[in-house]
Parts: sequence; structure tokens; C-alpha cells
Amino acid sequence: MKAIRRFTVRTVLPEPLRPLGELAQNLRWSWHPESRELFQTVDEEGWRAAAGDPVRLLGAVSRERLEALAQDRRFLRRLSSAAEDLTDYLTNPRWYQGQSSELPAAIAYFSPEFGITAALPQYSGGLGILAGDHLKAASDLGVPLIGVGLLYRHGYFRQSLSREGWQQEHYPVLDPNELPLSLLREQDGTPAHVVLALPGGRSLTAHIWKAQVGRVPLLLLDSDVEENHRTERDVTDRLYGGGSEHRLLQEMLLGIGGVRAVRAYCRLTAHPAPEVFHTNEGHAGFLGLERIRELGGEGLGFDAAVEAVRAGTVFTTHTPVPAGIDRFDRELVGQHLGDGGELPGVDIQRVLELGMETYSGGDPNVFNMAVMGLRLAQRANGVSTLHGAVSRQMFAGLWPGFDADEVPIASITNGVHAPTWVAPEVFRLGARQIGAQRAEDALMIGETQRWEPVAEIPDPAVWELRRVLREQLVEDVRRRVRASWRQRGAGQAELGWVDGVLDPDVLTIGFARRVPSYKRLTLMLRDQDRLMDLLLHPERPVQIVVAGKAHPADDGGKRLVQELVRFADDPRVRHRIVFLPDYDMGMAQHLYPGCDVWLNNPLRPLEACGTSGMKAALNGCLNLSVLDGWWDEWFDGNNGWAIPTADGFADDDPDRRDDVEAAALYDLVENQVAPRFYDHDANGLPARWIEMVRHTLVTLGPKVLAGRMVRDYVGQLYAPAALAHRAIAGDAARELAAWKARVRGDWHRVTVDHVETGSVGGSPELGSTLTLRVQVTLGDLDTGDVDVQVLSGRVDDADRISDPAIVSLKPSSQPDIEGRRLYEGPLTLDRAGPFGYTVRVLPTHPLLAAPAELGLIATPAESEGMTTGILR
Repeated sequence: MKAIRRFTVRTVLPEPLRPLGELAQNLRWSWHPESRELFQTVDEEGWRAAAGDPVRLLGAVSRERLEALAQDRRFLRRLSSAAEDLTDYLTNPRWYQGQSSELPAAIAYFSPEFGITAALPQYSGGLGILAGDHLKAASDLGVPLIGVGLLYRHGYFRQSLSREGWQQEHYPVLDPNELPLSLLREQDGTPAHVVLALPGGRSLTAHIWKAQVGRVPLLLLDSDVEENHRTERDVTDRLYGGGSEHRLLQEMLLGIGGVRAVRAYCRLTAHPAPEVFHTNEGHAGFLGLERIRELGGEGLGFDAAVEAVRAGTVFTTHTPVPAGIDRFDRELVGQHLGDGGELPGVDIQRVLELGMETYSGGDPNVFNMAVMGLRLAQRANGVSTLHGAVSRQMFAGLWPGFDADEVPIASITNGVHAPTWVAPEVFRLGARQIGAQRAEDALMIGETQRWEPVAEIPDPAVWELRRVLREQLVEDVRRRVRASWRQRGAGQAELGWVDGVLDPDVLTIGFARRVPSYKRLTLMLRDQDRLMDLLLHPERPVQIVVAGKAHPADDGGKRLVQELVRFADDPRVRHRIVFLPDYDMGMAQHLYPGCDVWLNNPLRPLEACGTSGMKAALNGCLNLSVLDGWWDEWFDGNNGWAIPTADGFADDDPDRRDDVEAAALYDLVENQVAPRFYDHDANGLPARWIEMVRHTLVTLGPKVLAGRMVRDYVGQLYAPAALAHRAIAGDAARELAAWKARVRGDWHRVTVDHVETGSVGGSPELGSTLTLRVQVTLGDLDTGDVDVQVLSGRVDDADRISDPAIVSLKPSSQPDIEGRRLYEGPLTLDRAGPFGYTVRVLPTHPLLAAPAELGLIATPAESEGMTTGILR
């Protein structure tokens, strides 16, 4: 009979084993090998049954076994050592504590998903894994982060296949009491909670669960509580589920409720209040509105509150295409945030303006979450150098008149948390080479000199490591293929062929990621006969492991999965190519180390970063990728291969583009990748391949680390944001808001009236200096409100200045009778060839983070021929 109610009875550990519970509740075990090995010794069979989850393990281990361990002095010594190590990790100063005292006291990091461990399935793909790695690296470095997300009772879906290879979704119910979580409680023991007001007098209540990620608390809001009606209880049912209003409520709870959860946590634990708020993608953008509401309650007007909020906010965009951005109907947003909704007393029209697409081609009837995120953050970034450039181009309409290069969106290339993704065998080899502590520091902190000793690892050791990892992958793949076929309805008797799936001595290519169309899961199937030839080559065979999930609502993606599965089902090749369903972190931790080559073939430039190849590289796997995301930045010709792209066919003939790029992929595998792998020297070793592996580890190792990424965030974004947060508060925020209003109100009167240069006589020569005079009208603005600049440099055939030198001119006189001012300065001819210059006027203020911040610019009128001067 089915139970009418379900709850979890927690194990009571004997007193000597109490530290086991503390170790299990801190997710540091997910990247700390010694802790995992300790739990494994509790009950090896139970550890496998619990899929490496200590909480599940301790909930299932027998009382007799616990009592025996409580008497086992050797085990207790190991337990005591592990507990002391965790205490040391949590309490002693780390990298951050040795930096400047001007760094923020705390940073709140908001994300809709977090991939910490498979035991806490609150992630769907790269965004969540990146967020989880960000928290882990912050913990390792001692960065005082507070993570904020939602607790999805069904997580993301589990994937299986039908007999016909069609993706099927399953949503297991997650009980927070069976997860490594604790409920945040008030001093009287009642659950702490946040409440959001909804239209019609309804409300949305959420409890706050805490996951401890090393030193970093992760707060997860849960709407499945008794105080809510059924509809509100379902707000946090599934990751990225439901319709538009459902998603809006999720994002309101994440942003608005998340700020309130942070306030409750800091109040209850005395944790320092965040000075910086980091929005990981636009889903959490409403956090800015809650902070505006807070400041309004402290007497700060709307405009001043916006300036104060912007100062301490960092916005990271991960989206390379407008279609990937959340956009809601303006009326729906107004209904939920206006009077009778969540922001009573706040001018809803001003709020709606923050998300308005005011640029050419924008839709005035939608509320754009990324646009609001950019308007409420003084600092923003993309997640690779190329993605930063794509983002500046994509959002350039918010800063009209500025070249895309000057749009204030920086770039910090993503990284991955090496202790999570590096196989234990790889770490042990590094530890033998440089020592365990130095190897640990290399993985957590990076820096090139820490990785240089890897170049001295002997060829046989490298090749033996690769063989061991490949063999482990083969074993894991066979187990998963057998389980998948049984799930698809096959009987045990028809699966004898599974024992021959893959070969630990064959070149192994991996491809695993989400399955949107732009990632091109099936590009490898473009010429199936040629692919078969590669897989079945008599001397240089190739084998491929593929995994990935299509979004439940994406039938096109599901058809791609089915196409790949049907090819892999062919008895002629099923021992050489496999599709593994239910791709998750547990699978990935075998897949990345075990592959020799990591394949990535997106439509360029639609891959914002693509961190899966980074994880593979850290294990000595070589990348074979389109030059997109991070690979465009760090491919050097010796750390893998670049797939040529046919960018000219992108819009006119996408099928032709796929044909050309697939052919280039086959050519690379057949003529470069496979020959190098199988070209063995007199010692039976592929020396050139091994050298590429070593080069990959030495050169990419320190770059692809999440530790490097978080240090970049601290130095480039968090520290400046904290200083701005302190500077732009109270009266300073009011003064800045008033200055911006005055400048915006009078900017239409700012003009460049006349530009002239003195002569150097004859033909201009390199190194010559001209005197530049510019007459401008400023209206009621003062010289201190503006910066008059000259931009000069080499010009192209269209007279566009590339990489301009920028020099500010100085006012040389009082206004003339018509109110015009004269600015003067030198124009140095520092480059040979076609040379040009132009002038412009920008607003300037010491509290602005970038010259383009206001999106205001005045340039010479083109009709008067003053836009650019050309010297040839």
C-alpha cells in the first residue's frame, strides 16, 4: 500500500562518530578526496548504493556497523584527522585574507541554479556548474561569498530513452531532509522565512535551506511550504519549468526573496552584510529592485537609490544571442510589482523603464531582464574575451553613439574548479612530481610557475595515466550502456555485445553538453559513411562517447538525440559509438578524464565560453573545437586542434555551412588527430601526442582554473564595486543622481561647433605634432561636467579609426559672447600611413565607472564634414 505521508528519520550517530555528521553536511567532501575515502570505509557497498552521497550513506548504514566503527580506534583516528582538517580549512586565513583591507566584507552571489554535486541536483547545465565552481573556488580562496538560489523539489529532469531512442523525462521528488541541507531557523527555533506580496491579496512564502559549501553558505529558497496555496507551493517545483508567469514568480522569489533571505541570514548569524551583489545572468535581476525598495524605506529617493544600488552591483551575462534572454510582458510585470503587488509605493513606470528595450528594433511591450540587469549594475562582464565582444555588440543599442568597443561590458573568462574535475589519478601523479601541498595549491590558486614542473613528468608515466583513465571510462560506459538498454526493454540475454563496447586502447573522443540546435550534436553524422570509416578504420580506429539532454519542451533537440541514438544503435558501430542518457556531474567526472579528445562544434560565435573542454584539458585531454568561447582565446596550435569555420555561410546557407565544417572535422580526425595518437616510437609510445598532453597541462592548467577566475572577479569587479558602494551612498548618491539628471536634461544643447588644426608645413611626418582647437557649446553645463576628447589613429578604407589614442583637451578661455568655449591640445602623428582623428564630448564625473556610462555623446556634425580629419 502507498504511504499517505512521507518523512525522513535521521540517523543518530554514536557520540564518537558525531564528526561524521558534520563532515557529511559540509559539501567540501564533494571535492576533498580524503573525506570521500573516509566515508567509503564506513560501508563500501553502501557507499556505492548511495552514489557517493554521505548523507544517504549515513541514513542507510546499520546500527551494528556504526557501533563497531565507534570502537574502531584506527577509524576514529582517521575521523579525528579529517575533522581537524575541515576545521583548519574553515577557520584559518586563506588567499583573500592576505589581500587589501579595501576588499568587500561580503559578496552575495545570485544564480538560478548551482551545480555543487550530483547529490544536490539543482542544475541543468553549464550555467549551474559554473555557479557551483564559483562558490567552491571562493571557498578555497577564502572569499566571503554568500550564494543565493532556489530549491527545486524536482530538480532538473532525469533522462532515459524509449526503445525508439526518444528522450523521456522523469522528475523524482527531492526531500530536503534527505539532502545535505539544514533549515535556517529563528532564535526561537521556528523556520526563518521570506514573504512576497502577490496581486489579489495573495502571498508567496518561502523557507530558507542552507547548504554549506566549504566556507561559503548557499541559501536556497523553498516555496513548498504549508503556508502557501497549491499554486504558490509549485513555484519552486522544477528548474526552468512552467509558463511565463511561473518563471516570473521564480525570478521574483530568487531576486527579491533572495535579498530578504540574505538579510535574515546575516541577522541570525552575524555574518557581515554584503557590500557587493553579483547577478549571475538576468534571472536574478529583481534583486536590484528589492534593494531600491530598501533604500526608499531609508529615505532615499528612487533616482538616488538606483545610483546606490548600481554602485555595488555586478552583472554577468552568459548569453550570446537575444533569444536566450528572459523577456516578460510589461503588463504582467506591472501587475506583480506595482501597487497591490510586491513594490507598493514605488513608481511602477520608473521600474518598467529599467527593463524597456529602448534601442532600435526593441519591443516596447516587453520587460527585458538582461537590459534591467545592465541598467542596475555599474559593472558588467561577458564570460570569455570573444563573448565580451559579442555582448558589447549585442547590447550596443543601450549606449547609442558609442562604438561597440566602448560599451561598458568587460570580460572575465570562466574557469573550472580543478579539485572537483581532476581525476584522483591525475592529482596523485602531480603530487608525486611536486608534492601534495604544492599540487593542491596549483589546482586551487593556479599561477604559471606552479604548473611548470608538469613538463618534467616522464613519457611512460603520462601514457600509463591516460591508459588507466581510458580503461576506467570504458568500464563505466559498459555499465551505463547495459543499464540504458535494460531500461529500454532489452533482456539480459540479448546484451552480450555490451562487454565489447569500446576498447581501452582506441582513440576516444568525448562530446557531452546540453542539446540546443546551435551546439550541433549531430554534426558528426553529416556524412555517416565517412564517420563509419573513421570508427572502423583497420589501423587507426576512433570511438566516440556522447551524452546530453534536450530541454523537455524542445522537440527539435529531442529529434537530434534520437538521430544520434539510432546511429549508435547500429550493430555495425555500436561497439565504437555510444550515447549515454542522463548526463550529470557523476557521469562527467568519469567522462572528462577518460577521453583523449574533447569535441566541441557549436555555431560560432554562439558558445559564450564552453567550460567542458576546460575540465577535459585539466585531465590531459586534448581539445578539438571550433574557435569559439574560451578556445578562441587560448588555442595555440600545440594544445589541440581548431576546426575551421565557414562563417560566410552562416545566414545564407546554413546547410552548406554544416557540410563544410563537418568535412573539416572528418579531415582533422583522419589526417591529424588519429595519426598522431597511433604514431608510436621505438619505445611503443606516441611521443608527439604525449608532448601535446604535457603542453596542454602546463599552459592551460593555470588559465582554466576557477581560482584564477574568482581572483579576476575580486580584482577587476568586486573590489571596485565595493569602493563604489562605499562612495555612492546617502548624500553622495543624491548628488550623483541630481548631476545625472541635470546633464541628461541639458545634453541636447551640447554641440561641437568647429574643429581646426594648425599646420606643420609640407607633408605631415611621423612624430609631428599639430595644435588642435575645438569650439563647443555646453549650454548650462560647466567645463567640469564634460570631457572634450580627440581620438586619433590609423584609418581603414571607410575612414574608421582603429585602436584610437584618446587625449583630453583643455579649456583655454572663458565662453565667448555666444556661449561657446574653446578647447586646445596637441595632436601627435604617432602612426605612419592613413591617419585620422575626430573629436567628441562626453559627460565626466569622478563617480562614473566608464566614460560611456550615461550613453551620452556629442560629435561634430557630419554634414559639416567635421566627423573625421584624414591625413594621408
